Formats: sequence, structure tokens, C-alpha cells
Amino acid sequence: MTGLQTDDDGLIRLQKLLAQSGVASRRKCEELMLEGQVEVDGEVVTRLGTKVDPTTAVIRVAGKRLPPISPNVYLVLNKPRGVVSTMSDPEGRRTLSDLVADRPERLFHVGRLDTDTSGLLLLTNDGDFAHRMAHPSYEVDKTYVAEVAGEVTRTTIRTLLDGVTLEDGPVTVSQARIISVSGRGDGARSIVELVIHEGRNRIVRRLLEQLGHPVRRLTRTAIGPVQLQGLEVGAIRELTLDELGVLLDSAQL
Repeated sequence: MTGLQTDDDGLIRLQKLLAQSGVASRRKCEELMLEGQVEVDGEVVTRLGTKVDPTTAVIRVAGKRLPPISPNVYLVLNKPRGVVSTMSDPEGRRTLSDLVADRPERLFHVGRLDTDTSGLLLLTNDGDFAHRMAHPSYEVDKTYVAEVAGEVTRTTIRTLLDGVTLEDGPVTVSQARIISVSGRGDGARSIVELVIHEGRNRIVRRLLEQLGHPVRRLTRTAIGPVQLQGLEVGAIRELTLDELGVLLDSAQL
């Protein structure tokens, strides 16, 4: 956030920080504090005029995390099919750097998507965040929509939810549903949605293929609270404060 005015010690009044972060008007922020709705570093703060360090304080308003003021950027990209999830490619294929060429920051991608998979990918210049978000211990739920060959049945969905073991171990699918089924026989195709916590290599494709439904098209539509909806293919936007707050909590940062 630009234009934030702190005192000589780098501190700012809490209600002023809340207001400038877009939580609510200054008066409403004061009311929230007096109602005991605001926590700083785990402690409820009701005294108006309390000062905090906006770069380090862990602030929650009505339970929601308010990210610290930071020079870092946190972006979400709708990656097109055919783009490699790296910043450079010795084979000369189109990469993420082609999509963020106008950004001044040195960006890291959080995890990756297969070249032939489209959808949500997080980008940031915060190395700690990128590392934590990609680590198996902190991974958030990821939602995928897959167009597959064949007719997916309720029995298939139950099998997915009961757990499937691949060559590198079992896979837990937390949610699965059939969106549509069309055609018959060899020409049948289905569209299904899966929510998976982990990010092993090509895990959704391998999972569905093992059940007899090779994937034709695959899109990641959500990462935790971050939704693909409304973001055009190849476009980038900044994470909202609410989205970033949830992800920072997930990464325990």
C-alpha cells in the first residue's frame, strides 16, 4: 500500500491502518475495536489510539486475517494451455515470463501446472510465501474441472472419494462431482470437478486415467479461496486482502 504515513518509529494508529486498508471507514473501524472485533498478535485490542507496526503485526478483524503492509506482490494468473510453468525454456516454448513481461518484479511461481493444463497459478516475489505454499505440509485445497473420455458414474465418484492408490501412493480426494455427461458408448464424455489437497506431478490426470477416464482437457479453477471466475485466459490480477489473508494463514506466515 502506498502513501501510508507512520510515525518516526514506523508505527501507525490501528484504526487508521484498518481504514486505509479498506476494512471500513475510520469511525466504523473504531466501533469494531470497541466491540472487541479486532485482534493484534492474538490479543483483542479495544483501546483507541493503539499503535502497531503495519509490516509485522498479525491483525484479525472479526476473525479474518488482514495481511501486513508489504512491498511484495501476490498475483493470480489464468495460465493458458501450452504455456510452460517456468520462467525460461531451453526449447523456446512460451513461458510464464512471456505473460508477465511488463511486471518489474522478479516473480516466482507457486507450484506449477502441466503445460497442457490451464487455470489458476499464483505468482509472487515473496520467496518464503512461494516456498511455503508449494510445500506439502501447507498445501491448500485445489479445485480442478476435467473433461474426460467415457461416462463417469456415481460409482466412479464413490471410488474417488473412498481413495485411489497410484504407483507413488494413495490419493485423497476431498470432494468430487459430475458436472455433465454427454454422448453414448465410445463417444461418451464427462465433465467432473475434483478437490485435491496435494500437488503431486500430473496427479489429476493419473488418477482419472487409472479409473478408465483419460483426461482430454483440464483446468484448475480454484486454489483455496482464490477463484478463476471472471479472470480471462492469460490475464493477471492481484490477490484480494481476504484471499491473501487466508493463504498467509494456511502457510503459517
